[in-house]
Amino acid sequence: MTSTNGKEPPALAGVVDGLLSGIEPAVAHILDGALAGREITVDEGERLFGVHGAALFALTLVADELRRRAVGDVVTYVVNRNINFTNVCVKRCGFCAFSRTHRDTEGYFLPVDELLRRAREAWELGATEVCIQAGLPPKMDGNLYLDICRALKAELPDLHIHGFSPEEVLYGSVRANCSIEDYLARLQDAGVGSLPGTSAEILDDTVRRRISPGRISTADWVRVITGAHRIGIPTTSTIMYGHVETARHRAAHLATIRDIQKATGGITEFVPLSLIHDEAPMYHDRAVAGVRPGATGEEVIKMHAIARLMLHPHIRNIQVSWVKEGLKLSQWCLNAGANDLGGTLINESISTAAGASHGQLVAPGELRRWIRDAGRLPAERTTTYAIRRHFDGPDDGEIEPLDRAAAEGPARFGSYFQLVADDRFRYRDHYQPAARPLA
Repeated sequence: MTSTNGKEPPALAGVVDGLLSGIEPAVAHILDGALAGREITVDEGERLFGVHGAALFALTLVADELRRRAVGDVVTYVVNRNINFTNVCVKRCGFCAFSRTHRDTEGYFLPVDELLRRAREAWELGATEVCIQAGLPPKMDGNLYLDICRALKAELPDLHIHGFSPEEVLYGSVRANCSIEDYLARLQDAGVGSLPGTSAEILDDTVRRRISPGRISTADWVRVITGAHRIGIPTTSTIMYGHVETARHRAAHLATIRDIQKATGGITEFVPLSLIHDEAPMYHDRAVAGVRPGATGEEVIKMHAIARLMLHPHIRNIQVSWVKEGLKLSQWCLNAGANDLGGTLINESISTAAGASHGQLVAPGELRRWIRDAGRLPAERTTTYAIRRHFDGPDDGEIEPLDRAAAEGPARFGSYFQLVADDRFRYRDHYQPAARPLA
């Protein structure tokens, strides 16, 4: 780097030149290719997961530039509520501290009237979305998910239902004795507007067999996601990392997501989810050998940055999960390729049960404060990334209903730990299994 006036370059330029000269030529070639629009291969993605120091800074700068090209300086969020209507599940995944068996005293099941109360409360506080996910209760009536959606739509027709992971769709289709494709169509008719692309973990069956034997296979996960896209249901996409996977697994996972998007165009966002290890059985109980205690800070930054590089320009939105990373690290990820802070959530249960300590709700005003502090422009979005409101200047002092409700403290909405101890919602008192076995 030389000056334009013939004088010696300033000290900063010398430092930058020194840093750049220390980056391995192979890594520099990958980063140059990304800026030029070349598709990053799995081998190259794997190589990027190993960078440190100056190369890591260069990686984040490239990711930030691609983010700027894709979406500009706007950072989005959605006002939503999670409703995890039961924690009873027939699966015992090694990373899940949320689920209980039907015999556990902490098993709960929210009846429809309580589910509707929570959705109505969220709507009145400004939410545009409810995210419906839960455990897989034994002997489930195949119409349960459909009945939930119909009840929600009858009560709140304009509320977006972001519901049912590929694992749940597969289970629902089995319990309803129909194909995945038919079940997706039934969900759409019942009011589902989009699917969360969770239950992806790592899209490699050797890894899946270690951390969640019996979980949905990679092929079936892809089948559900692409089947949803074919009939016009958009989905998100995710990865769960920081456990037994390798850098190769992560890069291959990103390539699989990219291939799906190139074929269907139905993915709205990609969401990296680092393992919350504290209460995860495979770590806490040493149930799986070699499990790491979640991702490090560098790994979190690299995951978001490399996702931006490998998925660009096919997936425009990279979301950082404040539930997993906290607002401070999430804010830094906005400089490493991310452009979305997810939702207000109101009731976050699954990460909380695993030991996450970042709370169950962040109010819209607080999200905007962190976005502005990062030098970016906040905007409220819909589930599918239509912008509802830009906030170009500082807040004018108006307090939104959800900000006011959040200020009342946890008692307003209740916590996950209160829910599992609440006798009003005991699983054994409210759950009605299918009246007859499958044909």
